[in-house]
Amino acid sequence: MSQPAMNSPASTAAEKTGLRRQFRALRRAALADAQAPILAAARRQLPAALVPAGLRLGIYWPLAGEVDLRPLAALGLPLALPAVWAERPAAARLLYRSWHPGELLAADHCGIAAPTSAELRPEDLGLLLVPALAIDRQGFRLGYGGGWYDRLRAEPAWRALPALAVLPAACVVEALPRDRWDVPFAGWLDETGLHWIQDTNIASL
Repeated sequence: MSQPAMNSPASTAAEKTGLRRQFRALRRAALADAQAPILAAARRQLPAALVPAGLRLGIYWPLAGEVDLRPLAALGLPLALPAVWAERPAAARLLYRSWHPGELLAADHCGIAAPTSAELRPEDLGLLLVPALAIDRQGFRLGYGGGWYDRLRAEPAWRALPALAVLPAACVVEALPRDRWDVPFAGWLDETGLHWIQDTNIASL
């Protein structure tokens, strides 16, 4: 499936809305067969080369239809989870906190389970794995429209941290519509393994 990039903000927003409906259904249908192979690919390819000693692997608390990466705790890698946190409602932002399986979680600003530990710096993490509805071969991700990851990764230190979208291979397309604020990912993880965009610094790993 190929979707041309759009330049008009209004037409891009409308097209993304339609694509979100389409890919929610496609991802949900593909997930039952993709969940176990994606976990197997992650277990096979994620250890030390991509997450150096002392650094954390950023995963996420899965929502319905998302690949569940929590079993990666068995790898023994230190983990982190995102949280949307706000000192004031108008100042909500995405951050990462350390996470250990079994620890107490609390609902974040978006109602998603998140740790209550101290905020991590980008240099505390070695790799981010981020859920996606779709991704294109230039690394542009289709998310849910909140813009949390784009705003986080607009900061240079976070953008320098490798980040991969996680999704079934059925949701990988040639091109997606994009906005000027969209920040491309280094690649994606699907049931066939890790896929790096060729112009990233770590494409050869």
